[in-house]
Amino acid sequence: MSNAIITTGRKNQSKSTALAREFSSKLNIPFVERQNISIPKLAELHEVQYVLVAKKNSLRLVTANDEIFFHPSLAHLRIKNILNGEGDRMIEAMNLQRGMKVLDCTLGLGADAIVESFIVGEEGSVTAIEVNPYLAAVVKHGFQNFTDDNTHVINAMRRIKVINADYIDFLRGAEDKSFDVIYFDPMFRHSLERSSSLNPIREVADHRALSIEAIEEAKRVAKYKIVLKENAKSLEFERLGFDKICGGRYSPIHYGVINIE
Repeated sequence: MSNAIITTGRKNQSKSTALAREFSSKLNIPFVERQNISIPKLAELHEVQYVLVAKKNSLRLVTANDEIFFHPSLAHLRIKNILNGEGDRMIEAMNLQRGMKVLDCTLGLGADAIVESFIVGEEGSVTAIEVNPYLAAVVKHGFQNFTDDNTHVINAMRRIKVINADYIDFLRGAEDKSFDVIYFDPMFRHSLERSSSLNPIREVADHRALSIEAIEEAKRVAKYKIVLKENAKSLEFERLGFDKICGGRYSPIHYGVINIE
């Protein structure tokens, strides 16, 4: 039995039905006519945990506690700052350059992947992995369809390749030295109270700790660097063998780096 269904918004249901049916087929989940039923009631009637809602050429994921939709979010500001000559600690930790190939193992809502794609440009590539199929669908659809007047952001997101997979399985199947940089941003072992932007996806996020096996596979697959984003006070850097730590003295977030010989 599926743990999700897909339906349409209350308005313009006929226009959204085609999109809903498309994702019903892609995700192998039932399409349910919306009629005038509330989302919580639909979830209750069909005994599901998640409801995907197609409307106005957008895709949203509704959980018991929140509604998840795609938006470039902080990627806008970060790219603007980079264009103005300011630094970006993630990019500095990755030593990312135009033309590089990036494997982002933890897509989430996609802001980091957009910034990575902006930096590597058309000559490079960003492959982003997301284990939750519904979150992957929402963000991938957003990358392909979100419109905005910032061409730098739009062009960057359009180039990202999203794959619904478990990153450890993907790494096991990847060829040696097939990516320049591999990036991990798992859910922090101890979350930051101020990270409200992540609150909507906590229910659907992968809460597993990063494993030693994943790091060992990443060492085989990466050419130059493995980068881990974590709470500045985290013990994960030491546990996983990250010997270089980047981040401001008072920053709540640090980046661990493993340089590949």
